[in-house]
Amino acid sequence: MSPTLLFAGRLNREYVLPVEGAPILDRAGGSPLYAAGAAAIWEKEIALLARVGEDYPNRWLRNFAEYGIDSKGVQVVPGSLDLRSFRAYSEARELSRANLVRHFADRELTFPKALLGYRPPEKREKFKTERHPATPLITEIPPEYLESKALHIAPLDFKSQGQLLTAFRAASAKIITLDPSPRYMGPNRRQDLQLFLDGLTAFVPSEEELRQLFWGETHDLWEMAEELGEFGCHFIIVKRGKEGQLLYDVNAKKRWELPAYASRVADPTGAGDAFCGGFLAGFQQSEDPLRAAAHGNVSASLSMEGSGPFYPTEVLPGLAQARLDAMLDMIREI
Repeated sequence: MSPTLLFAGRLNREYVLPVEGAPILDRAGGSPLYAAGAAAIWEKEIALLARVGEDYPNRWLRNFAEYGIDSKGVQVVPGSLDLRSFRAYSEARELSRANLVRHFADRELTFPKALLGYRPPEKREKFKTERHPATPLITEIPPEYLESKALHIAPLDFKSQGQLLTAFRAASAKIITLDPSPRYMGPNRRQDLQLFLDGLTAFVPSEEELRQLFWGETHDLWEMAEELGEFGCHFIIVKRGKEGQLLYDVNAKKRWELPAYASRVADPTGAGDAFCGGFLAGFQQSEDPLRAAAHGNVSASLSMEGSGPFYPTEVLPGLAQARLDAMLDMIREI
């Protein structure tokens, strides 16, 4: 059977020093997994499209199924792939990937041997434009996945995201959302984005990525959203971290602001991805952008209160719905 929701992107192996709690040393992670885990609050029949090496723990793939996530689309390629990802957070929730040894020393923790030789992705891939070997290939998409009701494409290189869009558009996918990679969000690539946005359901950049795209031209986020809306996308959503989200309905020319749901922050890893997963689930169910954005907002709030891509599925029954009802009353039209 075809999955209801499909999440495409790169998986990784996480090493996290969270705001609170014990360090996370080698755990399944990655943008599509955080999105899928958050979507599982609201929807079943979820699948992943990704690639891993033979060294990726098979028990993790089996564990995905326990949360209703089909991993048939995760291709295991010969050899090993370096999927390590390190993050450290301060009490102010600020993210840092630099100076790994110092982060562990400051917390009086032994530096893990598994991180020897690790380089942050911004240094490792800064000048690389070719496809990462962990990026899913269109030739490896299971046929039934092409009939998914809704697709989210997590951050990847420009060419790979374009190929995935082309493949699913050719299969007449009705709902497609896309989270851009910061590596191509610059003024020189803005016109190229028309290839992505024409007919796209929702474009979901962070505030930092959007400002980078319009660097030196305007500081008005709504003005940026309106210009991108001219490329043919139905909704522009701006993820703003502690400030919540902005939603621009291109066809209706309406603007909404969603405050971040007040919640305890234990580990912010994957919160933006959790928003994307919640939005996709909400929009597939209702085709209402406000309700979908509220689903995403609540998903992000639940994700941050614990640690790991599946934490949102482990909260008290009814909590997500209660927060959704409250969030719908907090949305403000601008």
